[in-house]
Amino acid sequence: MTTDTTIPAGTAAGSGAGPEIRPPAEVRHAGELATLAAWDAERGHERPPGWRLSPRAVRAFVVGSEELGVSRKFYGDDPLVDRAVVSLMGRQGLMLVGEPGTAKSMLSELLSAAVSGSSTLTVQGTAGTTEDHVRYSWNYALLVSEGPSERSLVPSPVCTGMREGRVVRFEEITRCAPEIQDTLVSILSEKQLMVPELGPDARVAARPGFTVIATANLKDRGVHEMSAALKRRFSFETVAPVRDRDFEIELVQRQLEAELGPRGDSPEVPREVLEVLVTVFQDLRTGSTREGAPVKRPETVMSTAEAVNVAVAASLEARYLGDGTVTTAEVARQIAGVALKGEEEDARRLRHYVDNVVRERARHDAGWKAFFGAAESLWR
Repeated sequence: MTTDTTIPAGTAAGSGAGPEIRPPAEVRHAGELATLAAWDAERGHERPPGWRLSPRAVRAFVVGSEELGVSRKFYGDDPLVDRAVVSLMGRQGLMLVGEPGTAKSMLSELLSAAVSGSSTLTVQGTAGTTEDHVRYSWNYALLVSEGPSERSLVPSPVCTGMREGRVVRFEEITRCAPEIQDTLVSILSEKQLMVPELGPDARVAARPGFTVIATANLKDRGVHEMSAALKRRFSFETVAPVRDRDFEIELVQRQLEAELGPRGDSPEVPREVLEVLVTVFQDLRTGSTREGAPVKRPETVMSTAEAVNVAVAASLEARYLGDGTVTTAEVARQIAGVALKGEEEDARRLRHYVDNVVRERARHDAGWKAFFGAAESLWR
């Protein structure tokens, strides 16, 4: 069961070996959250019951504010963020759906950090998720010696969120069996969790600020479809992939710097290299080249998040195995690790893309020529 802890911010559980690789959002952006809290106090912004920040400040935390020096963290549809903030003020939970790699989990984390000051109350949906992960379980040593009691009860993240009035994140909810998903129906509608083992009237009542943000991938449709009753308890928002090429190039560059540090501390990645990377991903993601020719889409995810992973891997190759400058050849080699995941049909589709689309571009552009040279030998 995933539970919240009191481990000091910025350190890993049980390691004692220094800072975490990726602290939660409330730790990474603690300074900005403090700035926004001070802004709320100065302007007298109204906060919903149980919220750490006002809706205006939550929005600014996610989409950024030049006036306050708050960075943009979610690149996408700003009106979607507005609707999500409004949904969190209502009685329904918030459901973020979309293709894999569209930053649903990141948006969920950012909203939780801004609303509750914490994003760590998380249930990870899998085929092995049980009712205990959603409701509560027991410390069996205490249960045997003392019987059912508050001391022997082990709260789930949902139970803790209800008690403390905090946002709970439920990742990949459609990976769970329907009977596990439906455990949320009464919790979201009645805002209480019955604990019959402690007595006929024993319950956990939700405090102001409690809600659930769930995420689901569209590729998981048909795995475990949500019941109509559960769908009614959520407000649905679709997080779409980035479609603007120039915007995606800028986004990959920003994320690359966030992962590897400022340009002076990491290998140079020329813009023309990022243009090739993003163009390949957009061609294969949409099934159509920038020239308008159709291409077969691979089954694997070709998201902006995966493009960032390729850029990071290419940068590491250039730094430790190359001359310190990222070229399209490194990009081609690293894309293979993303796009070729053992599926022979995907391999055929990519070979067709290289032989027909990339080959033609390589006749007129040095960057595409280097990409073609590496991909031709590697993707056979």
